Amino acid sequence: MTLHVRPSRDPLADITRSLGEFVDLRRAFHQYPELAFQETETSARIGELLEGWGYEVTRQVGKTGVVASLTAGSSKRALGIRADFDALPIEEATGLPHASTKPGRMHACGHDGHTTILLTAAKQLAATRRFDGTVHLFFQPAEEIGAGAKAMLKDGLLDRFPVDAVYGLHNWPGVPAGHFGFVSGPAMAAVDKADITIIGRGGHGASPHETVDPVVVASHIIVALQTLVSRNVNPLDAAVITVGSIHGGEASNVIPDSVELKLTIRSFRPEVRDLLKTRLTDITQLQAESFGARADVKYHRGFPTVVNSAAETKRARDVAAKLFGEERVVEDFQPRTASEDFAYFLEQKVGSFVFVGNGPSAPLHSPRYDFNDEIIAPAAAFWVGLTEDFLAPASASIPQERAAL
Repeated sequence: MTLHVRPSRDPLADITRSLGEFVDLRRAFHQYPELAFQETETSARIGELLEGWGYEVTRQVGKTGVVASLTAGSSKRALGIRADFDALPIEEATGLPHASTKPGRMHACGHDGHTTILLTAAKQLAATRRFDGTVHLFFQPAEEIGAGAKAMLKDGLLDRFPVDAVYGLHNWPGVPAGHFGFVSGPAMAAVDKADITIIGRGGHGASPHETVDPVVVASHIIVALQTLVSRNVNPLDAAVITVGSIHGGEASNVIPDSVELKLTIRSFRPEVRDLLKTRLTDITQLQAESFGARADVKYHRGFPTVVNSAAETKRARDVAAKLFGEERVVEDFQPRTASEDFAYFLEQKVGSFVFVGNGPSAPLHSPRYDFNDEIIAPAAAFWVGLTEDFLAPASASIPQERAAL
C-alpha cells in the first residue's frame, strides 16, 4: 500500500477563479435540453470544448456519446470518469431566467450540471497535467431511459478505452451543498417495471352482480402487493413496490372490461429481486382468479444494482476528506432506492458512484428542481484530486512503512 504526495497547487482555488464561464455553460445546457439519444447539439458542444483543451475526442460512441482521452507521463494505468447529459420529458416550472426554452423538456435531474462538472475538471486537468497515465472521460447519453450505458458498452467502450477503474457522480437534493456521500457495496437499487392488465367483464354500474368488476379486483391486488415487502422480504433487506399508475373506465355508471396498472419495483440483492418478480406475478394472478377475473402480467427487467467496490470507494472518500476536510464527508451516507444505469459500468469494472449534495432544493425529476451552481467547483476539484491520486506518478508514492516513521 502507498500514500500519494499531493500537488502543491489547490485545484479548488484554480477552478474557482474561472468558474463564471462554467456557470454560463451549465445554464446554456439547461436552456437547450435534449432527450435520450437526441443530444446532438449537446454532444457537439462537449466535443468542441474538449478538443480545444487538447483531448483526443471520439464521437458517436453509443450513438450520441463522447469519449475524451488525455495522457500525461508514461504509465499504462488509466482512469475512467463518467457524466451523463440527457434531459427528461418534463415541463419546467422554475421560472428561472435560464429555464428551458424547449417545451416539455427539462434538465430535471442535474445532468447538465454533471456534464459541466466534468468539463470544468477536464479543463483543469489539461492545464496542469499533474498525473501519470491516461484519463478517459465518458460523456454518456440516455441515462434517463436506462439505455445509454449499455449502448456505449455495446460499442466496445471498455475495449477501445480500457481503464483500471471507473467513477461516476450524482448530485443529491437535501444533502448540504458541496458535501460528499460515499457508499461501499450496494449504493443504488436495481429497478424493474411491471405492466398489469386485469381483464374482467364490464357492464352497468347499477348492476355490478352481472359483471366481474376489474376496478374492485385492481384494488384488492394493490392492497395485497403491499404484503410483498412487509411479509415476504427479509426485514433486513430493502425493497420498494410502487403502483404509479392505475387506469380503467371513463364514466361513473359504467364498469369497464379492464384496468391497467403500472408498477416500479426496487431492490438491492439479486435474490430479493427474483423473489419480488415471482411473488408479484403469483399474487396478482391468484387475486384476479379469486374474483373470476384474469390478470396479464408483463414484467420488465431494468438495470441492476449499483455496487461500489470497497477499495475504490475508500480512495474516493479519502480524496474528498483531504481536499475539503472530514466535515464535508457525510457520515453514514445511506444507499438510495433510486436507480442508475452506471450499474452496467460497475458490472464490468471496479469503481464507485459518488454523491454530492445539492443543498435544499426540489427533488430530482420535479418540474421545480434546480441544479445548484455552487457545487460545480468542489465537485470538479474532487474529480481533479481523484485523478491526480489514482494516477499519481511512481516517484510521488511513499511506502506506508516509511511514511509512518
